[in-house]
Amino acid sequence: MFGLWRTINNVLFYLTLAVGLAGLLGNGLVLWHLGLHIKKGPLSLYLLHLAATDFLFLGCQVGLSAAQAALGTQDSLYFVVPFLGFSAGLWLLAAFSAERCLSHLFPACYRGRRPRHTSAVVCGLIWALTPPAVLLPAHACGLLGGRTRPGTCLRYHAASVTWLLSLVCGACGAGLVLFVWGGCCSQRPRPQFFGVTLGSVLLLLLCGLPLVFCWSLRPLLGFLLPLFLPLATLLACVHGSARPLLHFMAGRQPGPRQPLRAVLQRALGEQAPLEARGLSLPMGLL
Repeated sequence: MFGLWRTINNVLFYLTLAVGLAGLLGNGLVLWHLGLHIKKGPLSLYLLHLAATDFLFLGCQVGLSAAQAALGTQDSLYFVVPFLGFSAGLWLLAAFSAERCLSHLFPACYRGRRPRHTSAVVCGLIWALTPPAVLLPAHACGLLGGRTRPGTCLRYHAASVTWLLSLVCGACGAGLVLFVWGGCCSQRPRPQFFGVTLGSVLLLLLCGLPLVFCWSLRPLLGFLLPLFLPLATLLACVHGSARPLLHFMAGRQPGPRQPLRAVLQRALGEQAPLEARGLSLPMGLL
């Protein structure tokens, strides 16, 4: 029986490494094109930071997993450090979904009253607030190698779990509202980002939520279901690796081979402004 559990754990480990490396390549391509070749708009800025959080999570996960395999030891840091990138991605996904929902429900008010640098300010706040939101409860609960303080741990951990579940509910709620409004109530055609938002929410529910449960119930799950953490880690890597593919599928059109820049802009609904200004996209980069 223990041999079977060890075999399953090894299979999950190597699958996680393979998915993580593929995700690093996909998110690296997105970072390259969005960071250097595409003018930043509200949507592309969120996508750029989402790709950065996914790249950070996958890079930490692959690097620490390799260190774990080489050293033969397992430490709680191997869970906490990658979770920083994952948590920042949850913030960004919730903000992205909420903004896309508002832009579709109230387009005139959204365009007229939205401050110009909203996306940049939101992304900056997310990067600034995520480390204390993760590291404070981790330190209080002894996950960073210090002494566990039960009372402080309970308070910080409860606040952290509430915050994470609120982000999940916010992202899923905005996606559901957008789905119902765009599919049943609105007479306008569905926007380009419709599939991206819904796909991201489905990925979060199926692949991202198990890692949130691991953070929330880690001692209990580690004792009762020791394979749940490796499985949740694999699913979280799928969640971070599938986002570039999701944007590619949403922006791809039938016909000849297209540059990744054009596909990304079409998926975000930001292709039209470029075409209106008469700017062409070179076909040489993919």
